[in-house]
Amino acid sequence: MTKFKNKTVLITGGATGIGKLMAHKILDLGASKMILWDINTEKLAETTAELKESGFNVFSYVVDVADLGQIKQNAQKVKDEVGNVDVLINNAGIVVGKYFHEHTHEDIDFSMKINTSVLMHITKEFLDDMMKKGEGHIVNIASAAGMISNPKMSIYCASKWAAIGWSDSLRLELERIATGVKITTVTPYYISTGMFDGVKSRIIPIVKPETAANKIVRAIQKNRIFIRMPWLVYLLPFSKGILPVRWFDFIIGNGFGVYKTMNEFKGHQK
Repeated sequence: MTKFKNKTVLITGGATGIGKLMAHKILDLGASKMILWDINTEKLAETTAELKESGFNVFSYVVDVADLGQIKQNAQKVKDEVGNVDVLINNAGIVVGKYFHEHTHEDIDFSMKINTSVLMHITKEFLDDMMKKGEGHIVNIASAAGMISNPKMSIYCASKWAAIGWSDSLRLELERIATGVKITTVTPYYISTGMFDGVKSRIIPIVKPETAANKIVRAIQKNRIFIRMPWLVYLLPFSKGILPVRWFDFIIGNGFGVYKTMNEFKGHQK
C-alpha cells in the first residue's frame, strides 16, 4: 500500500477541480508537503492560502506545462526548495469539443501535448529520483475516452488513448526491472467540472468531483493499476472485445447515448 503520511506529493492542475480536492484529502491523510502546479495564478494563490490557513505545508508554482522549459525549470526548483517527490499526480488536461475538420493544426498539437507528452515530460523529471530511492507512485489521469471513440472528441480520444498506452507500458517496464515505483492509470467518465460544461449523459451517470477525488486517492493507497468510474466503464474493454463494431455502436453509442453526449458541449467559457 502507498501511505501518504510524511510524504511529499505533487499535483499538476492542483488549483481547482479534482486537483484541489485531492490535495485537501491527501493532506488530511498526513502528507507532510503538498506541491501544486497550475497555470492559473489567481486560483493557485487562493487554493494555496486556503490550505495554509488549515495548517498545511504547501508549495505552489505557476507553471505553463505546455512549455518544456518551464517544466524542467520548475522541477529543478521543486527539488532544490522542497526535496524529492514521493507521489506525482499528473492531473492537468484540456478538451476541445469540435468535429475533427473544425480543428486547427494548433488545436491538434496543443491537445496532444497537454494530454499526452506533458505527462511523459513531467514524469521524466521525477522518475529517476524515485527509482534511486526504490519507491514512489505516479498517477496518470487519463479518461474513459481513451477506450471509446466519440464524435466531437477525436483529438481528445487520441490523446487519452496514447496516455493510457504509455502509462501502462511504463508500469510494465518499472515492474520488470523491480524499481519499487507504482503506476496508477485513471480512466473516468465525464466529471462534472467546468471542463465538461454542457455535456449531457442520460444513462451513464456523470461523476461528481468529490467522488472522483475520493476514488483516486483510495486507488493510490491500494496501489490499484487501473481505476475506472463509474462501474459501467469497467465493461468497455470487454464490450469492445466481444461485440461487432456496429453492435457496439448501436448498444453503447446510441442505446446508452454516449455518441450524443458532446452535442451541447460548451466547456470552460474562457
